[in-house]
Amino acid sequence: MPNNLEASIDIAASPEKVWAVLSDLRRMPELSPPTFKVLTSRNPKPGSFMVNVNKVSWWKIYPTTSRVVRFEPNKAIAFKMNENGTTWTYELTPTATGGTHVVETRTVGPKGLPKWLLVAINALMGGEKQFESDLTRGMEETLAKLKTIAEH
Repeated sequence: MPNNLEASIDIAASPEKVWAVLSDLRRMPELSPPTFKVLTSRNPKPGSFMVNVNKVSWWKIYPTTSRVVRFEPNKAIAFKMNENGTTWTYELTPTATGGTHVVETRTVGPKGLPKWLLVAINALMGGEKQFESDLTRGMEETLAKLKTIAEH
């Protein structure tokens, strides 16, 4: 059974500054290692549609689509993947030092992942355990890049 995943980081920048980077979903390729391209509106809002082109290796390229399901300026943004029902959420919390604590989560829907996707993960991504490990590592890298950009 797929697991929910979580990564977090503290950033020495205000929630407003972090939000300015994070809420421009077209910048996701700068942050997220597997994201090659994002096509979406300039100003996302609940219901906004996104097309993501993901590249896991030189020959593993695949598109996904999603919709923004949560959009709270300077607090949270979430999008639900149409293909697998997972929801990716970024939550921002101000810290006592004027910075921002960011939590990124991947939440699996109540039905789990579709069978076809589990077959693909096992055949092409090294199995579920490896795939989730890779996703978690990617989440940590995404947050580290967000930190670097927001702090400069």
